Amino acid sequence: MVPGRSSDAAIAALDRALRAVFAPARAMRPVPGTAPAGPSPLTPAEQRESAALMRVNHAGELAAQALYHGQALMARSAAARAMLLTAAASEADHLAWCETRLTELGARPSLLDPLWYAGSFAIGALAALAGDSVSLGFVVETERQVEGHLDEHLGRLPVGDDRSRAILETMRAEEIEHGATAAAAGGMPLPAPVRALMRQTARVMTGTAYWL
Repeated sequence: MVPGRSSDAAIAALDRALRAVFAPARAMRPVPGTAPAGPSPLTPAEQRESAALMRVNHAGELAAQALYHGQALMARSAAARAMLLTAAASEADHLAWCETRLTELGARPSLLDPLWYAGSFAIGALAALAGDSVSLGFVVETERQVEGHLDEHLGRLPVGDDRSRAILETMRAEEIEHGATAAAAGGMPLPAPVRALMRQTARVMTGTAYWL
């Protein structure tokens, strides 16, 4: 742990982890879009596709929370820590929105959520150990890749799934904002091999969460 960091910070990090993985997600803001009323406009095949995509996004938002929590725990400065925890709170809303939509679609989150959280938390903590500028650069690159991932999902969603589309469009705008904030706070560009490794890691998670 960063010198001078109290055990209270570790306890708080553990509490955040348990809440993120095992407690029902709670949003501070309303779910974007209009709640479905009456029969679904989606065919069974379209509903399965929407559910699989939203399961992937739910796993991604859980991983994003874990990244920020790990980075915040090991952040060098109070300013970086506060920025990361603020971003994590926004990701908590995203997580709750995706969870709500999964319920509406009659689907479940990924069975591997504890693994996604633990792995992402470790990656975030390791990134923060390299210093705040590297850690913030990691945020910039993560959000850039998430933006591309959301663009892909928006293109794959069934045409009639307005609720999922509204959620993903709102998430996309806020992920871009997180990346811009981290860049303005001093995030440094990451080396190409690190960016490539991040993309490969994300592909493993998204490909698995689509089915599991």
